[in-house]
Amino acid sequence: MLIVVTFVSSLVHIYSISYMFEDPHSPRFMCYLSIFTFSMLMLVTGDNSIQLFLGWEGVGLASYLLINFWFTRLQANKAAIKAMLVNRVGDFGLALGIMGRFTIFQTVDFSTLFACVSAFSEPYHYLIFCNMKFHAITVICILLFIGAVGKSAQIGLHTWLPDAMEGF
Repeated sequence: MLIVVTFVSSLVHIYSISYMFEDPHSPRFMCYLSIFTFSMLMLVTGDNSIQLFLGWEGVGLASYLLINFWFTRLQANKAAIKAMLVNRVGDFGLALGIMGRFTIFQTVDFSTLFACVSAFSEPYHYLIFCNMKFHAITVICILLFIGAVGKSAQIGLHTWLPDAMEGF
């Protein structure tokens, strides 16, 4: 993933340098783009849930800043706010998934978590919510999936993506 993120980011930076050449605010744009790249690298290199979440939130912040780059345009402002609000759904799902993982496994470290998962697949590990029992691993996986759906603008949480092009 490091190779993919670095390669694609390099291409985007090279294109942006030529595209933004005449713009007097290109240093600000390049700064936002660099924040996005740093956050993506932090996201893919994280060896625990906390670092993953910080990189995840950094990507969200950088997306907001890039969509709202031309902040004098009303549509760019609206698109950035819409993107931020819809992404909050995914971020909330990811945060709940991380908290659920920590509740069940008592760790945020990925290597420890992956080693423990097979022992917790027994049917007697449940989360109780509103006096109903739910299989813990299933609930955690669904919450993490909601997080991924929100950040990648898939299935129902994609409404911000067409508007985001207004910022570019």
